[in-house]
Amino acid sequence: MEKVNLQGSYQISPVIKGGWQLSSGHSLNQKIEDDQAIADINEFVEAGISTLDFGDIYTGVEELIGKAILKLGDKYGEESRSKVQLHTKYVPNELHLDDFEREDVRRIVNRSLKRLGTDYVDLVQFHWWKYEAKHYLAAMEELFILKNEGKIRHVGVTNFDVDRLSEMLSAGFKPASIQLQYSLIDNRAENEMTEFCLENDISILCYGTVAGGFISEKYLGVGEPKAFETRSGVKYRLIIEEFGGWDLFQKLLAVLHEIAKKHETDIGTIASAYILHQPAVTAVIVGARNREHLNSNLRIPGMKFTEQELHNLKNITSLAKGPKGPVYYLERYDSKHRTIMHTNNN
Repeated sequence: MEKVNLQGSYQISPVIKGGWQLSSGHSLNQKIEDDQAIADINEFVEAGISTLDFGDIYTGVEELIGKAILKLGDKYGEESRSKVQLHTKYVPNELHLDDFEREDVRRIVNRSLKRLGTDYVDLVQFHWWKYEAKHYLAAMEELFILKNEGKIRHVGVTNFDVDRLSEMLSAGFKPASIQLQYSLIDNRAENEMTEFCLENDISILCYGTVAGGFISEKYLGVGEPKAFETRSGVKYRLIIEEFGGWDLFQKLLAVLHEIAKKHETDIGTIASAYILHQPAVTAVIVGARNREHLNSNLRIPGMKFTEQELHNLKNITSLAKGPKGPVYYLERYDSKHRTIMHTNNN
């Protein structure tokens, strides 16, 4: 898979393998087998999806990635680290935002490095739970200090809004990227964010492009589910409600299914490719628990749509009722969405 520039000369794969699905905190009733997960991670890397996205609060995942790099060493030796691009997060505990201490940044980043077994990470993405606590600029400053020390190659953010990004730029802390939720059923990124990122050379990295697996053949033509295996299921079912409900969602799946048949692929590949080709988007994050969809994932960057196909998708998404507001606003301030999040893992 041909790499793309995230910032300057730093290159990543346009399809990123996500790590939330490998966390024990994500699966509600499934156990992740380490050996199989490590083998799957390295098969993605070998196939060209070499950028790995995870987080300091994804229970067990940084350690798992570290083991995968060690396993790569069996084949590539000291070059194994250069085969992957490691994107983690810094997510301070919500309970300590008001009395935030700068040392927390260094402590968590150093812990990530130890778990991964590496001297540096390629990208640390900063998340902050509530804007009312005003220390997020101090945290950004500490991340840039660690960048200057060589422990972080690039500093990114996740789930901030345009107002906060503007504050960061004014303070001299321009992020290389922003990771946010963006899909055919959630276009909040198009409300000012896309334009802002284009103007300021900030890459958008997208998660949720298949809505936790809802945007797939599995849910086409079936009734609304009542039980879920993962937190993603709970989370994205609420986004479907905001979008306009199950009936409108079924109409979207039907259009995607017709497009997928013409391209001899699956619904998820079409949905992710559509988002990858949106303005300012540099990469999409696929939450692959295993290698089942690897071949389809590899097709995402090369997918091309006809004007009619794009028109048919626009006809459906134009009927959407939401979700409304800035990026991640509902997840921060709407109790129905917020209670899904684990905000005190650090």
